[in-house]
Amino acid sequence: MSRILTGIQSTNIPHLGNILGAVLPAIELSKKPENESLFFIADLHSLTTQKDAAMRIESVNSVAATWLAFDFDTDKNIFYRQSRIPEVCELTWYLSCFTPFPMLANAHSFKDKSDRLNEVYTGLFTYPVLMAADIILYDANFVPVGKDQIQHVEITRDIAKAINNRYQQELFVLPEAKIDERVMIVPGIDGQKMSKSYGNYINIFLPEKELKKVVMSIQTDSTPIEEPKNPDTCNVFKLFSLLATSTQQLEMRANYAKGGYGYGHAKAALFDLILSQFERARKRYTHLMSNPDILEQQLQIGEAKARKIAQEKIKVVRNVMGF
Repeated sequence: MSRILTGIQSTNIPHLGNILGAVLPAIELSKKPENESLFFIADLHSLTTQKDAAMRIESVNSVAATWLAFDFDTDKNIFYRQSRIPEVCELTWYLSCFTPFPMLANAHSFKDKSDRLNEVYTGLFTYPVLMAADIILYDANFVPVGKDQIQHVEITRDIAKAINNRYQQELFVLPEAKIDERVMIVPGIDGQKMSKSYGNYINIFLPEKELKKVVMSIQTDSTPIEEPKNPDTCNVFKLFSLLATSTQQLEMRANYAKGGYGYGHAKAALFDLILSQFERARKRYTHLMSNPDILEQQLQIGEAKARKIAQEKIKVVRNVMGF
């Protein structure tokens, strides 16, 4: 059986890019009988950017509600909060003692802010080490990630290899990055990669009127309504094609080519598609957010399972390292 591990930071509600790029592909993997999945809420990681306690609690609930809204099987798999497994912090220290400074200095998470060192806290610099601990603590075989996260999995492998070589044994499983090529980059409403930091994301769980307002704000060019349009350069079509069937994509492409079809029509079609595609998930999410006790119960069940694995692994690590 292969063990799949993935996590999402608890920084606000997961957006459409998170859902298409991480949540749905990971859930599909978890449904395969030969796989066991560990899905965690990276609330420790979120402290690098989110300092507000109340906001973090709300975000944890929203991330949990999102996974459950899309029917993640918590009986077959493991669902937990990162912070409730203290062994991950202990392992982070062990791993940091085998992690060269240049490796972290070259990490994207640090380099993106290296010209503004007053904004770089130690937690951001050592972010990849905590991520490595998240993965190898559970002997994960595969880590579903976006293209921008491949480096973190490579760092994890390098750290694990160094320790395995030092102690001359396969103490840690070397994980592999698993990428869904179809949804590597989900565009935001401005055409850049959809991101909370850019503020260009689509929250599919918004009330209908608010959601429609966001969809209608997607940036397009100024081609007149009567003229043909190029779907391959249009943000609306790119998003539509990630959700639509092949038949729906062909119909939309034909609408663009014939002219007389405005971007407003395309945005309305995208909005309707989002509502129909995510109707059940939207209802379930609202119900779960109104009943946080359900979320807490599911998380505690998963945390008991995760802690058992973590405690067994950390005992082995302590013994090998002489603690």
